[in-house]
Amino acid sequence: MKIKPIRTEKIVGRQKIEDILDKCINKIDEGSVLAVTSKIVSICEGNVVDAETVNKTKLIRNEAELFLSADNRFGIAITIKDHILIPMAGIDESNGNGKLILWPKNPQKSADLIRAYLLRRFNVKNVGVIITDSKTTPLRWGTSGIAIAYSGFEALNDYIGNKDLFGRELMATKASIADGLAASAVLVMGEGSEQTPLALITEVPFVKFRKNNPTQKELLELRIDIKNDLYGTILNSVKWKKKK
Repeated sequence: MKIKPIRTEKIVGRQKIEDILDKCINKIDEGSVLAVTSKIVSICEGNVVDAETVNKTKLIRNEAELFLSADNRFGIAITIKDHILIPMAGIDESNGNGKLILWPKNPQKSADLIRAYLLRRFNVKNVGVIITDSKTTPLRWGTSGIAIAYSGFEALNDYIGNKDLFGRELMATKASIADGLAASAVLVMGEGSEQTPLALITEVPFVKFRKNNPTQKELLELRIDIKNDLYGTILNSVKWKKKK
């Protein structure tokens, strides 16, 4: 696998993301995956608010499906948004130029539209797109990438029913291709002032490309209900609050 970060101009105002792609990408080969940070998608569609004119706590609670009060030493609210456990409902101030940047209004729609644009422009058939963000991992310092939306390939490689090296049947193993690609891309794109919110991923023989957008059924298959989750005992031991 190869990952090439793509530098852009400073993206500070509403514009067409296709215009950014036109300026920064001259070629995409068959079998490539384009990683796009959720932040530039949100800025382009205007899903930002002035940090000085909004109550941040209320904004987080309004954006999250479930939330916990920020009663930790970091003052950061733990939330669940789009069935993803994420701090502050994905809202971020870094590289926002005084703005609070929310998640895209519809990340999946954005991923599908970007892929359709790439297919038309470069006359290719097998191209994937991931919309990325950064998350924390419990008990570990540091952030890593996650895909909040994907398009053009199978998000999971299912090993259930296969056998390992010694003939033992695998009972629960599914490799998250979308999140693995996102983690790799975000690592290369950086978290600071690198100004590389795009990354082109190539040489990915483990990716199973598809011509169609993910179906609603396929998107739901990525989710695990809290009561069935491995960490369900922990997640259900706190009193989540729902937005009004």
